[in-house]
Amino acid sequence: MERVVWSATILPGRKTEYIRRHREVWPEMRELFDRAGMRNYSIWCAGDRLFGYYEAEFGLAHARQVQAAADVYHKWNESMRDLIAIDLDPATGKARIMEQVFLHEFKSQKEKKENPCI
Repeated sequence: MERVVWSATILPGRKTEYIRRHREVWPEMRELFDRAGMRNYSIWCAGDRLFGYYEAEFGLAHARQVQAAADVYHKWNESMRDLIAIDLDPATGKARIMEQVFLHEFKSQKEKKENPCI
């Protein structure tokens, strides 16, 4: 499993529409996320900045490959063009993936008793 975080900027005056569209994400997109192994997908907003997070069960390369092969993925991205500007990696032309610098995972007391090495 690979954690993936991307960022984007909401275009001026488009935040309300961006939020509205994400309250109505197409069922075909949700199905695509499942096929791509994208779990716990969430998008966060701070002012006009967006941060998306998901866990790629089979890795980022697999998630990207499955998405790229789906017409609905391209239709969704086209429908977002007038709302946001994705931060792109100049080397690949794809969404720039943020680097994780810290992680704390909660371990319950039960998990610690079952495996004292964690």
